[in-house]
Amino acid sequence: MMQFMKSCALAAVLMLGLIGCLATRAAAQNDGKINGQLIDFDGNPFVNLPVKIKSEQGVTQDTKTGPDGKFAFTGLKNGKYTLSVQPPQMSNSFDVPVEVHGDATPPVNLNFKEILEKQNPEAAAKYRQQQAEQKKFQGMKEQFAKGVALLDQERTASADLKKATADQKDAAKAKLADLSNQAIAAFQEGLKAAPEKDPNIHLFWARMGEAYDLAGDNDNAINAYQQAIANKPDNASYYNNLGNLLARAGKLDDAKAAYTKCAQLDPANAALAWRNFGISLYQAGRMVDAIEPLQKASELDPKNAQTWYLLGACMVADPSIYKTVGDKIEVTPRPGTVEAYQKAIDLDPNGTWGAQAKQGLEQLKQLTGGIETKVGGKKKKP
Repeated sequence: MMQFMKSCALAAVLMLGLIGCLATRAAAQNDGKINGQLIDFDGNPFVNLPVKIKSEQGVTQDTKTGPDGKFAFTGLKNGKYTLSVQPPQMSNSFDVPVEVHGDATPPVNLNFKEILEKQNPEAAAKYRQQQAEQKKFQGMKEQFAKGVALLDQERTASADLKKATADQKDAAKAKLADLSNQAIAAFQEGLKAAPEKDPNIHLFWARMGEAYDLAGDNDNAINAYQQAIANKPDNASYYNNLGNLLARAGKLDDAKAAYTKCAQLDPANAALAWRNFGISLYQAGRMVDAIEPLQKASELDPKNAQTWYLLGACMVADPSIYKTVGDKIEVTPRPGTVEAYQKAIDLDPNGTWGAQAKQGLEQLKQLTGGIETKVGGKKKKP
C-alpha cells in the first residue's frame, strides 16, 4: 500500500513537471511580436493609421499607429504573416510579408516618402507639387477668412459713421478707413497665395469691391468688381453692384449695360436690377434719367410700392413739364405720374412709400393749378 502511494505521488510529480514543460513551450510559441514605425509621404510620422496583420491560418488582428507613427502586435505564434496598411493617398493596401521568430523579429519600418521616390520618381514629384498647391490653398483660405472678418467690422464701422455726431465723425472715418485697408490687404494676400486659375479668385475681388465701396473709394471698387466679373462672368450680383458704382460715378451708359447684363443673367430678379439702377440715379440727382429704369422695374414687378413712388417723384422732377406763361408757371405732368403715385398709395397705404406718395400727389395737385412767379403773387387754388 505504501509502495502504491509512493508510485502515485511520483506520477503526480512527473505529471506536474510535464505540464510545466508544456506551459513553457506554449509560452515560447506565443511570445512573437511585430512592431515598427510608419512615415508618411511628407516625411512625418503616420499618425492614427490602421495596421492589419494576417496569419497563414487566416487569423487577423488590427491596431493603429500612435502619435509617433509606431505600432506593435504582441503574443504572436511563430510563423508567416502579412502586414497590411492603406494610406489615404493609396487606392490599394501596401502589403509586407513578415516571418515571426519570437521576440527576434526585425521591426517593420515603412517610409512611404522614400518608397514613393524610389519606386516612382514622377509620382513623387507630382505629389510634392500637389502638396505645395494644397499649402497655398490653405494660406488662401486663411487670408480670405481674415478679410471677411475685417469686412464685417468695416460694415459695422460704416453704420456707426452714419450715426456719429459731429465731434465723433473724424474718429469714425479714421476707423472705417483703417478697417477697409486691413480687409483689402488680407484679400490681396489671399490672391497672392491662390493657386493659378483657382475658381475662387472672383470672391476675393468681390469682397475687395465691397471694402472699397464702404470706404467711399468708388474707382477702386469699380475696378475690383470688373475683376470679379472677369473671373466669374455669370454672376448677376456682380453686375448689379458694378452698375450701382457706375451710376454713382455718372457713367450712365456703362451702368445701363451692367444692369442689363444682370437682368439677362437673373431674369427672376430683373425688376430688382432696374429698380436699383433707378435708385442710384435718383440718389445722384439724375431724376429724369431714372424714369426709364423705374418704368421697366414697374412693368416687371408692379407690386413694389417703392418703385411706383420713385417713378412718380422722378416724373414730377422733369423740367420739361414746367412752362412759364406770363407771370405763371404752368405744369403739365407726364402721362402716368398720378397713376404712379396712386399705385404706391394703394400698395402701401399705411407705410413710408404710401405716405410720401400721398404728399407728392397733393403737391402735384397744387402745382397743376399754376404757380405765380410775380412778386407778391399768390398761388392759385386748384
